[in-house]
Amino acid sequence: MSLPGSKSRFDPEALSRGVLDGNPAMLGRAITLIESNAKRDQEPARELISRLLPHSGKAIRIGITGVPGAGKSTFIEAFGCYLCERGLKVAVLAIDPSSSLSKGSVMGDKTRMEVLSGHENAFIRPSPSAGTLGGVARKSRETMIACEAAGYDVILVETVGVGQSETTVRSMVDIFFLLLITGAGDDLQGIKRGIMELADLLIVTKDDGDNHQRALAHQQELKMVLHYLQSPTPGWTPEVLTCSSLEGRGLDAIEHMLMDFRTKQQKNGQWYERRRRQSLDWVQALVHEALLHAFAQHPDVASHLPDLENKVACGKLDPVSAAHQLLSHFTYPVKGE
Repeated sequence: MSLPGSKSRFDPEALSRGVLDGNPAMLGRAITLIESNAKRDQEPARELISRLLPHSGKAIRIGITGVPGAGKSTFIEAFGCYLCERGLKVAVLAIDPSSSLSKGSVMGDKTRMEVLSGHENAFIRPSPSAGTLGGVARKSRETMIACEAAGYDVILVETVGVGQSETTVRSMVDIFFLLLITGAGDDLQGIKRGIMELADLLIVTKDDGDNHQRALAHQQELKMVLHYLQSPTPGWTPEVLTCSSLEGRGLDAIEHMLMDFRTKQQKNGQWYERRRRQSLDWVQALVHEALLHAFAQHPDVASHLPDLENKVACGKLDPVSAAHQLLSHFTYPVKGE
């Protein structure tokens, strides 16, 4: 007999019909189910993804990151509006930073992208990162599947910031944009070097007003730097473009480059090879997540964890031995046993 409230309130069949019909409200509910951590929602979520997966895979998935102050949200709104006006449907997955203490998040993306959020061809979904690597929401892959099944042509994934963990974003998208600004200073140079090798396109933003000549000069500097870096994508040479999100200048060149990238990558087979690798990465991510959850919920692990943590904190036990003892108490449940 099922316990009260143990049944999911979501109907995956009805949700899948609504998503495939392109209903934004149903898409929102579908993503809510996908992101749910409630145990009763796990099976309906898997069923929903299975129904939507055959209808996905046709969109261009773009990861966007940038140095602080580069204007990621302003660029995404400007570029998203530009694509929408050209008849494309654009979904924005804005991954918000979550507090390491409260696990809350600042869900302000719709207010930061007022014009784009009001466009009939756009869908904006802020999601808390919950501390996951690179600020990428745990269910971002599944959310992209839902958006593609709903008929969106371009998926823009805005990340929390820059750093080595942005490789997580790179493993989920087709093309990776890095937004940069002029005069960032030496304190940001290390960040740029660490992430430039992941980017297929570097965009110098704020190319307007008195900053125009500096933006062009920085563009040339970055082109020289790229000569010494290996391309992250076989068969493609990373480019450097400038744009003004406020004036809308340079957005057409970015779109042209984007379509050229897709055409060349599909022609040489790398587009499909990357998607194949991403599917394998997805399997690994799901397995790791399931193992970590099972480990944390294991009764023997939970019962010994406080004592071991206290011993490590007091210096009575080293971390390596504590981890070994915890693992020795863990046995993954196997069906039939």
